[in-house]
Amino acid sequence: MRILHVLDHGLPLQSGYTFRTRAILKAQEQRGWQVAAVTGPRHGGAGDAVESVDGLTFYRTRTPLRPGVMGELAGIAAFARRIDAAVDAFRPDILHAHSPVLDALAAYRVARARRLPLVYEIRAFWEDAAVGNGTGREGSLKYRTTRALESWAARRADAVAVICDGLRDDLIARGIAADRIVVSPNGVDLTLFGDPVAPDPALAASLDLVDAETIGFIGSFYDYEGLDDLIAAMPALIAARPRARLLLVGGGPMEAALRAQAAASPAAAAIRFAGRVPHAQVERYYALIDVLAYPRKAMRLTDLVTPLKPLEAMAQGRLVAASDVGGHRELIRDGDTGTLFRPDDPAAIATALAGLLADRSGWAARRARGRAFVAAERNWSSNICRYEPVYQRLMAAATVDGSWQRSPARV
Repeated sequence: MRILHVLDHGLPLQSGYTFRTRAILKAQEQRGWQVAAVTGPRHGGAGDAVESVDGLTFYRTRTPLRPGVMGELAGIAAFARRIDAAVDAFRPDILHAHSPVLDALAAYRVARARRLPLVYEIRAFWEDAAVGNGTGREGSLKYRTTRALESWAARRADAVAVICDGLRDDLIARGIAADRIVVSPNGVDLTLFGDPVAPDPALAASLDLVDAETIGFIGSFYDYEGLDDLIAAMPALIAARPRARLLLVGGGPMEAALRAQAAASPAAAAIRFAGRVPHAQVERYYALIDVLAYPRKAMRLTDLVTPLKPLEAMAQGRLVAASDVGGHRELIRDGDTGTLFRPDDPAAIATALAGLLADRSGWAARRARGRAFVAAERNWSSNICRYEPVYQRLMAAATVDGSWQRSPARV
């Protein structure tokens, strides 16, 4: 089986998007499937037309993306041409496009011209992601247009994959048939990220975290992550637990505002910013943290979409505490594998974290349950099996109805 993945961006860029993609492609290779990927104009850069990164083949779209609606349309056309050329070179059995919806639109043109089965995988609805990132407004014309495009693409794909039940339920409410949707949840590659390392005393000393009770966040600094609420919770947490410290690892659009907020806080001396670190070094920072906190704000994006980072934390044997939103409830059982607190409420965050730090008697058992959950239900070596019946069904249907061939007319 040969699968060509259609991506917004990919390795060597580092993001939750690229890490999920890498996990999918590597796990599919381990099953004996042949995989390659083509990245769109948003990937950027002026590298080679074809690159090998981490043993994976990427076909690049080197046409720069222009702003505005006309620029987006031109980008879709350029991306479709590059996908078509990659089909010539790789000769796939399946096109597997991943959100955002512009990728699906480009892939759809090629899939129909080439008569290839198309799977469209939605990791988040683009219109809701824009609201969460502060670049869009719910209910605006752009929001409604993007939502309509998303529904249009989902109806025309031969199958739809989503990362969680929240997205699946929303698509069903839009009229997408349930039997055309498969849930392929976020997961962790335990062969790559499954063996926690010992705490590094030198790193702890450099961050002034020796003998501290360390709360941490590792990820991207977007507004919807609620890190402003976590910083706002720190004075009350310090009052209850004087040795509590907050370590923020990463960066993003909210970094400057968060640094300013932290500097003005009465708890400023207890807050550390480590900046962005290479993914290969992330485990060293996990090892310093007692509790990973994920205070996502309550909104459509966070209710519908499950994040990856709590799974990484549980795989690393860390405690997790998170806001009680839909995406977190799919991953965390309150009081069992983690702690849930009221969203958008710094006082509730402080109370929950202080309670965890005050009673360590159940930490080992909770960490073990969290890691067992990841190993049993969110391990990419088993998650990848969910794609197989979908691929096989589409290939069988294409063969029976004679609609698929490898070299029809160009796009």
